[in-house]
Amino acid sequence: MYDTIIIGTGCAGLAGAMYAGRLNLKTLVIGDIAGGTIILTDTVENYPGFKKLTGQELADKLLEHAKDYPVEIMEDKVAGVAEQGDGFLVKTEREGKDFLAKTIIIATGTRHKELDVPGEKQFHNKGVHNCALCDAPLYKNKTVAVVGGSDSAAKEALVLAQHAAKVYMIYRGEQIRPEPVNMKRIQAAKNIEIINHTNVLEIKGEKKVTQVMLDKPYQGSKEFKLDGVFVAIGLIPLSGLAKRLGVELNAKGEIIIDRESRTNIPGVFAAGDVV
Repeated sequence: MYDTIIIGTGCAGLAGAMYAGRLNLKTLVIGDIAGGTIILTDTVENYPGFKKLTGQELADKLLEHAKDYPVEIMEDKVAGVAEQGDGFLVKTEREGKDFLAKTIIIATGTRHKELDVPGEKQFHNKGVHNCALCDAPLYKNKTVAVVGGSDSAAKEALVLAQHAAKVYMIYRGEQIRPEPVNMKRIQAAKNIEIINHTNVLEIKGEKKVTQVMLDKPYQGSKEFKLDGVFVAIGLIPLSGLAKRLGVELNAKGEIIIDRESRTNIPGVFAAGDVV
């Protein structure tokens, strides 16, 4: 039996592994992507101790640091968790293995929120994307749009601007709201244009995306020709596993914890973007 099983190999999960390892706790960390969503970030400029590094570099450093301690790291997904006796039974998805632990730390992170409009699922990875760092090179000298107005959306646009001929930021609100440093970069980029007070109603194409339908005319038409659409409208906590276990969630689906990261179930803790 493990002292603790950490579910998730993102920043929070790996940080938890470091601390557990330092305390000589018998620890198993289970996750499918080392580093989590941070690997989708082009440049990280707000991590203490590093002025600038890529998300992948940060993920690699966290993983390397965690491996300095006597913890086990398994590349897999967790299919389910159930209370068993004085501990918890954790079942993995790919290997179908069972593990017992005295405590559980849920650090499952988030996933990208969808537009939920016609054509989005149909053209996923055929013109509809969530990661500019991954897919921007596909749109060299082409026209693309980022849907969203957050700092994350601005970062997506800045990455795309290095490849695409034209980048539009389509935002439903009054004004995009990135951090000031990224707002200045957006304003300085000659190939980025902002379209506020506008929603995407549908994504159209044949084999790939060719246009989107807007809820109001832009330059005289609601039909807006594009080669690609990058959706950056926020994140949804991956708390389904916790919910099935009986962990209390708030209205946003985030896990509710106290000051010591404890959930309503004794022995179950949570950390990271899922809280």
